[in-house]
Amino acid sequence: MQIEVVKSKIHRVKVTGADLDYVGSITLDDDLMAAAGIIPGERVYIVNVNNGERFDTYTISGGSGTGSVVLNGPAARRVQKGDVVIIIAYAQMTPEEAQTFKPQIVFPNESTNLLK
Repeated sequence: MQIEVVKSKIHRVKVTGADLDYVGSITLDDDLMAAAGIIPGERVYIVNVNNGERFDTYTISGGSGTGSVVLNGPAARRVQKGDVVIIIAYAQMTPEEAQTFKPQIVFPNESTNLLK
């Protein structure tokens, strides 16, 4: 049996943009993704602290040191620039693996989205 557990989390970053006309995804700072162990194209879940919205999308590179957190395409309707979001990636594993697995959780500077 496989279960889903939290693999990675970027806790409380500020949305820097919302681009409705883009094809989809979330553009993230490369440093944030690397610190959390998230790769481009990976499915992530977005939790909007400001309005309670929860949805999923996939990641794309936003460059290193940019602080980028941009929701693109239809997801742009679920956020506003300045909203605070939590980004979560899950992994499937056996219950035995889950007992010893340690997720990568990142707490960036909430004002700049950069690592402290």
